[in-house]
Parts: sequence; C-alpha cells; structure tokens
Amino acid sequence: MPSLDRSTIWPYRDGEPGEFYYQRYAHPTGVEAERRLGELDGGHAVLFSSGTGAVTALVLAVLAPGQTIALAEGAYFGTGVAFSELARWGLRHLEFDQTSRPPDGVDLVWLEAPSNPFLTMPDLEAAAAHPARVVVDATASTPVNLRPLEHGADFVLHSATKYLAGHDDAVLGAVICKREEDAARLKELRTRTGIVAAPDPCFLLLRGLKTLEVRVRRQTESARELAQRLEQHPAILKLRYPGFGGLISFDVAGAEAARHVETSLRLIANATSLGGVDSVLESRSRWEGDRVPPGLLRLSVGLEPVDDLWDDLARALEIPGSLLHA
Repeated sequence: MPSLDRSTIWPYRDGEPGEFYYQRYAHPTGVEAERRLGELDGGHAVLFSSGTGAVTALVLAVLAPGQTIALAEGAYFGTGVAFSELARWGLRHLEFDQTSRPPDGVDLVWLEAPSNPFLTMPDLEAAAAHPARVVVDATASTPVNLRPLEHGADFVLHSATKYLAGHDDAVLGAVICKREEDAARLKELRTRTGIVAAPDPCFLLLRGLKTLEVRVRRQTESARELAQRLEQHPAILKLRYPGFGGLISFDVAGAEAARHVETSLRLIANATSLGGVDSVLESRSRWEGDRVPPGLLRLSVGLEPVDDLWDDLARALEIPGSLLHA
C-alpha cells in the first residue's frame, strides 16, 4: 500500500509549483488510486467526492443547456433525481428501455449494467451504434465482470463507495474515460467546482482494490446460490438476478410483508447501500415510492457463509398468512 499523504499544500521548488502544490488540484494518494482504477477499467480514471458528485460532474462537463440525456429506465433513482435538479439549468432527460436501441435525438446515452434495483442489462452493442456518447454506470458489475470501454462506451461510472472500496467506510465516485482529453476536462471541472476526493477515502479505495476480485467472485458465488433458493421459495413473487455479481432483488406480497422480512433478520443488516463485505437488505419503496413495487426488497450479498445467509433469509421469509395476500 502507498503511504497516506494528507497534506493540503506542497512547497514550490525553485519558485515553481511541482506535480503537487494544493490538494484541490491533485494529491499523491488520489493520483495513485486513479492510476490503479484506470488500469482495471482500461481508461483514464477521475475520482470525485461521491458517486452523485461524479454523475453531476460528468453531465456538466460534456453537455450544455438544452441538451438531452436518455437514461436507462429503472436505473438508480438518485441519478434521475440529480438530472431533475439540473433541469433548472436547461438539462433535459427522458427514460428508455435499455434492453433496446436508445431513442433518436439525444445527446448522451446513460446505461446501467445492471440497473439498480431491477437488474436489467443494457444492449451495449445498440448503444455503441448510436451517434451520442455513451455512459455505463457499472457500479454493480465492477471491472471484474464488465469493462464497458471495451464494448464501445465512452465513459464508465462507479459509485466507488460500493464494491470498489468494499467495506462501507468510504464515500467516493469515479468516472473512467476512454479519451485522455475527456479526463482532463473532468479534472478541470472538478478543481473549479471543488467536487474533490479527499486522501483518506482514496487510501481506503486503494485498500479495497487489492481484494476486489476475490471479494466479487465470492459474492457472486453466494448470490447465485441464494438466487436459486429464493426462486423456489413460496413467499417470493418475483426474483431478479443477472447471473453475476452480489446484487439480488425480489418481491414479496406487499409493503407489510417486506417490513416483516426487514425486521426479522438477525445476520443480514437492514440497511441501505450495497457492495460491502457485510450483507444488507432493504425495501426500496422506502426511498423510491411507487417507482418500484411495494414489496421489492434489495439484497446485497456479502462474505458471510452462504448457508448462514440462507438460514437468516428463510426465517425472515416465514411471513404470516395475513400478509401474504396484502
């Protein structure tokens, strides 16, 4: 591991600034984290203070007022919320079925692989053939399972808070650019707006990247097994799993049944977020309202023994009959 450098300033040499001079522009820990993440995704990485910060910086850097984003239907709801906030500055967005061709007349195509929490996968070939530039939010797939730049994308976005850092103790966002000039523009905007990633979370990201592959492969193995068992459970109305990664979503009979599952867990934490070493589950209607079914539960599978996780889920899914038909 490289050392953690928390300096905010570095002295000039012979009256001239060196590679590092003020933390808002760059710092050694962040530069090293960007280098390693760029290698993993096959591009030029730029880190931001959060995933939403990365989303905001990217659209501000590449779009202008009056332009339109085609956003994958069912993608992380916070992305659409951020775009709606930017509508006051003339940025438009519309949703489309990412399993088919993006609509004509848009300026940026925004995919999610897989979408969160519906776990659909985009048609990357159709998107790459579109004249607009393409962003793939690959937070849930990680570079272990998908490198979108190799499939024609122009940008990859990660909420690095999730699988990349991996321990629920660092908030970060990342954009990985196919072209170096796009990365330079993002760094320029990051400096001017102050959406910077501090040294401490960058250091924790470097720690997380060292174990990323082994963690994701273990989470995938456990999630596959749990998805098979959940699919056969009588309390599950619908199961969603893309076949890889540690994220599963499933529907129970309704909001009260979902609350019963949440509050009956003992090992799996009833908490938000995803991608950490500890398993978490929550009802997404709490945050997303009627955008999702009231009984939809999202499960992020951690590193606990799979049989222990199943015992916890199976016990929580013993839903009283009065709630099964809500």
